[in-house]
Formats: sequence, C-alpha cells, structure tokens
Amino acid sequence: MSHTPSTARGRATRQRILDATAELIQRRGVAAVTLDDVERAADVGRSQLYHYFDDRDDLVRAVVHSTVDTVLAAQEPLLQRLDSLAGIDRWFAAIVANGTRHDAVGGCAIGSLAAQLGGRDELARQAFVDAFARWEAPLIAGLRQMQESGELRADSDVTELADLTMAAIQGGLLLAQVRRKPDQLRLALRGARAALENELVPRA
Repeated sequence: MSHTPSTARGRATRQRILDATAELIQRRGVAAVTLDDVERAADVGRSQLYHYFDDRDDLVRAVVHSTVDTVLAAQEPLLQRLDSLAGIDRWFAAIVANGTRHDAVGGCAIGSLAAQLGGRDELARQAFVDAFARWEAPLIAGLRQMQESGELRADSDVTELADLTMAAIQGGLLLAQVRRKPDQLRLALRGARAALENELVPRA
C-alpha cells in the first residue's frame, strides 16, 4: 500500500514520482515502463521509490488513483451542475472541447489505463470500478434532482441513464482517439443526450 508523506517535501517527491510514471505510461504503455525508467524520469533513487510505494504494482495502482483525481478535479465545477439538461450540455461541450484541444488523440486517461490494467489483478480492477463510480456519482445525483424537480420522469432509471451516458463518453473518446477526429465523440454524446431528453417530462 502506498504511503502518504507527512511533510510537504515528501508529498512533492511522491507526486513527482506519480507524475513521471503517468507520463511514461502514457507514452510507452504500462508493460514497457520499468522502475529504472521511473527513477530516471523522476530523478529519485530506488530507496525513495520503496519509501513511498511497496512495489511496481503499488506504484501503478497509485497512478490510477492520481489520474482519477486529476480528471475529476478538471471537471469539478461542471460535475456539480448536472441537475439540468443545460448543465449536462455544458459538461458534454467541455468533454468535446478537451478532446479537440488534444487533437482527439489522447482518449480518456482513465479508460486508457483501464484497458491496460483492468484484467491484471483484482486490486487494479476494483480501482477502476471505484474510479468510474466516482465519475458517475455526480450525474446520478443530478438526474435525481431533476426527478425531484419534476423535470425528469419519476419512473426513469437514473442509474441506467448514467451508465448509458458514461458508456457513450468512453466509447466516443475511444473512437475519437482511433480515428483522430472528435466527430465520433460528438455523435456518441448526441445519442446520450437524445436518451436523456426522451426521459424528460413533456412541458404543458
């Protein structure tokens, strides 16, 4: 289990190791990254690595959690306002804009790691279960608020709608990454929006 330092200097060193490892994984893939690579990239020794992380697997799992924190922190203001279709539209627009800024080649940082590590061990798989649950939770909460306000049908399954939306996001990001165009992401989100819109209470 990774260790959280008690000093600012220790926390900075640990974060530098995580950032260096995440960058290496993004460029090379998990399988191609060694602890020697991490030491050189983060400018640390093996004793420092083992001071903060039990082993390579522990380091990689810590990268997963750090990546999730980074992705969700970037979306935090939008995730807190998913209690209306307008708020969801703003969130979708930000996801597309982010993909466009990166030429639609980066895909989803969480999804990319999940594809490489999800079947590796139970701890890694559970880390991704938790990651997507954290990402989906604000949407479920927002949809429930829409139900309570009478905007969304009372019999709508908000968890199912949230699952559909997250699947559209992940699928759209993957296709955008493969095709190097954001068009597929826009199309996937358009489909998710149509499903959400279909559950709205008709206005009199």
